[in-house]
Amino acid sequence: MSIPATILVIEDDPAMTAGLKDNLEIEGYRLITAGNVREGREAALRGKPDLVLLDVMLPDGDGVSLCRDLRAHGMQQPIIMLTARSEEMDKVLGFEGGADDYIVKPFGLRELLARIHAHLRRNGAAGQQQGPLAVGMAVVDFKRHQLSRDGELLEISAKELELLRYLVAHRGEVVSRDRLLSKVWGHQREVATRTVDNFIVRLRKKIEADPSDPRYLITVHGSGYKLVDQ
Repeated sequence: MSIPATILVIEDDPAMTAGLKDNLEIEGYRLITAGNVREGREAALRGKPDLVLLDVMLPDGDGVSLCRDLRAHGMQQPIIMLTARSEEMDKVLGFEGGADDYIVKPFGLRELLARIHAHLRRNGAAGQQQGPLAVGMAVVDFKRHQLSRDGELLEISAKELELLRYLVAHRGEVVSRDRLLSKVWGHQREVATRTVDNFIVRLRKKIEADPSDPRYLITVHGSGYKLVDQ
């Protein structure tokens, strides 16, 4: 029998929390809940959940800052932001803070379950990939969710790893921004192509000797990006 995935819900609305808990437990997930930033941070770092559902607006802070803090402490598990705010800039800030997904309230249970399942599947598939791989000046180990350079571990978010994984899988191919949005960010049409550009810049800082003059993750003007062979 497989061990059920653990989901941490960080949400200050008791009714929303109770609804999520009931429905997700019916689906076979194990639930941990927290009602504010302080409790959520402790539960995330100590409980080591497989996925986090994180509300943007919390009584003692904001979810984007908490997401950024968790990533800084090495948390690689998927984080899905829950919010009533739907403006594009809010989404950009969430993704740049390290979030993997963004769903606007009110949302349908079926849509949420589909996104949870997709992220858990991708995260699980990452663990099945073999051995460390050289990527530019760095070495990535998808199984351990680690990126290192000169023997030192680098901070990298789950979404950055997912983007890098896709580029590695298609090494030598020109991959368009639209294709990356579709394959890495899923069906989120509201995510701007500049989000892809921002993530590419972040990856270059980790794998390039000179990010301003990239040799490994190059721009193919008018077409997209290409991760070249070592």
